[in-house]
Amino acid sequence: MSQPSRTARTSRAARAARAARAARAARAGDVLAVVSQSGPTVSFFDAATDRHLDTLQVLAEPHELCFDPTQRLLWCSSAYHSGYYHANSGRRTELTVIDADTRRIVEVIDLAPEHGPHGLALDTARGRLYVSVEGGEDRPGGVVVIDTATRRPLGRIDTDAPGPHWFAVSPDGRTGFATNKEAPFVSVVDLERGTLTAKVEVPGSEGLAVSPDGTRVYAAGPYFSASAAPAAAPGIRVIDVPTATVTAVLPTDSPALPVHLTSTGLLLAGEVRSTPAPGSALGRQLPGRLTVFATDDHRRLGSVEVGLFPLTITSSPDGGLAYVAGVVSSTVDVIDLATLTPVSRLTVPKLADPGAHGLAYLPRAE
Repeated sequence: MSQPSRTARTSRAARAARAARAARAARAGDVLAVVSQSGPTVSFFDAATDRHLDTLQVLAEPHELCFDPTQRLLWCSSAYHSGYYHANSGRRTELTVIDADTRRIVEVIDLAPEHGPHGLALDTARGRLYVSVEGGEDRPGGVVVIDTATRRPLGRIDTDAPGPHWFAVSPDGRTGFATNKEAPFVSVVDLERGTLTAKVEVPGSEGLAVSPDGTRVYAAGPYFSASAAPAAAPGIRVIDVPTATVTAVLPTDSPALPVHLTSTGLLLAGEVRSTPAPGSALGRQLPGRLTVFATDDHRRLGSVEVGLFPLTITSSPDGGLAYVAGVVSSTVDVIDLATLTPVSRLTVPKLADPGAHGLAYLPRAE
């Protein structure tokens, strides 16, 4: 097969450059928000230029972010006083509410006696924020329901597992899904009735995402531990929602933690690569991988190297860019999803391990 001419290669490069400039122009005014657990901070970057805009000090151990475009508020969960899951000095009880445009704290909401808030999922149509919380001696883990207009809790839904971590909501807002690290199932809850309706057998689960039609859930598993043998081969479990069963496993080379679906129908998974290290709960970290699958036929489309211990993934609204937070390297890798090539790497300040964690993409105010 003949190689493309120099003129053809130059033409393609020019078109790609024009497309990149157009994409950056389309993101003008958009902002990427990034948590640093040990900062403890939320940093803000210009999504068009990667320029650092601001850093906001928040409560210790911020974990996840969730942007409410209706209220123009950014919600931030703080799970522990120090440390991380299974290696902490005690659970926190707070959510911090941040004005996305002034980048100032609006309110700190105390969920006590609920503790260990982590996963955040938003239903803008109903004005509800769902927050996963860890269990205690007197109750299992669950999900706290918050009214986003009044910013006050409305109730709680039990998930029948000690450590629900990530949480996602179906597009119609009627069903919620909680992954559980140690419990061998994904919890399915009826958000209208406030009840647990099913347990889908998964050998410990991490991140998850729900398909746009609400018929499938993609859950990473098994639960990652650097010191214990995995309960099953790593991969993304494909859950059929109507039957509450796993119908396929998309294999990954290493344990996967975060899972994200783009607006263009790509399934993104962050793979953690490590080797055992004496005295370290996380092991010695190697560069992680962003692995991409097609959701129509579940083909593996490729992968690209990212920072150490990828823990959170989001994407631009047009589905062109992925943002991957590496909690050990405290970086955010910006990846072009059309070519699976790195665009840039953002450095997030940290005082110690862990660093970059939660992400939120904030489109400019119209």
